[in-house]
Amino acid sequence: MEFIDKELADYCELHTSPETAVLNQLNRETHLKVVSPRMLSGHLQGRFLSFISKLYKPSFILEIGTYTGYSAICLAEGLTQEGKLISIDVNEETSAFAQSFISKTECAKKIELVKADAKNYIPTLNEPIDIVFIDADKKNYLAYYHLVIDKLKSGGLIIADNVLWSGKITMAVSKMDKETLALHEFNEFVQSDSRVENMIIPLRDGLMIVRKK
Repeated sequence: MEFIDKELADYCELHTSPETAVLNQLNRETHLKVVSPRMLSGHLQGRFLSFISKLYKPSFILEIGTYTGYSAICLAEGLTQEGKLISIDVNEETSAFAQSFISKTECAKKIELVKADAKNYIPTLNEPIDIVFIDADKKNYLAYYHLVIDKLKSGGLIIADNVLWSGKITMAVSKMDKETLALHEFNEFVQSDSRVENMIIPLRDGLMIVRKK
C-alpha cells in the first residue's frame, strides 16, 4: 500500500535515481512469475535502502526474509569492499529465483542466501551486525528484534518493513487480526525501548527505522 496517491508516487519515482538493469528485470519478472509480488521492495524503497547502506558503509548486513532478492541487492550496494550480507529465508523456490538475479550483479560474491528458520540461525551469528532488515513473517518481528538487538553495533540500524500494514495498524486493538496485533506490539515495544531511537516513515507500507544508541 502507498500512503500517497499514485500520481505523487509516480512523480517520486521519476525524480529518484533509476533501478539498475538487473533490478528492473527482477522487478518485472517477480510481478510476472511469483506469488504476492507486492512483497517486493520496489524502485523507491529499494533506492532508499541502497541510499542508507551507502551512507553507512556497513561491513555486515543481516536480512530476515529474502523473497526474490530485490532488497538484498539494494542493501549490498553500500557494503564495504570486504563486506557481506546474509539473507535468511525458508522458501527454497523464491530463494532460488533470488539467487538467479543476485548472480548477475556486481555484489554477487558479497551476498549469501541461507535457507533456515531465522529464530534458530540468528543465535549462531557471532560477529557484530551493522544493519538488520526485517521483512519476514509479521508475527515474529518482535522475536527477531530481541534476537538481533544485542548483536547490533552501537550506532547500528534495524529497518523493519510493513509496520503500517496497509493502514490497519490504526485500528482499535480489539479489532486487530493476529498479524496487525503483532506489528502493533512490535511498534509499541520499539517506541518504549530506551536502548534505541526510532522513527516510522510512511514509505510504501511503512518502515520502522531504529538506531541503537
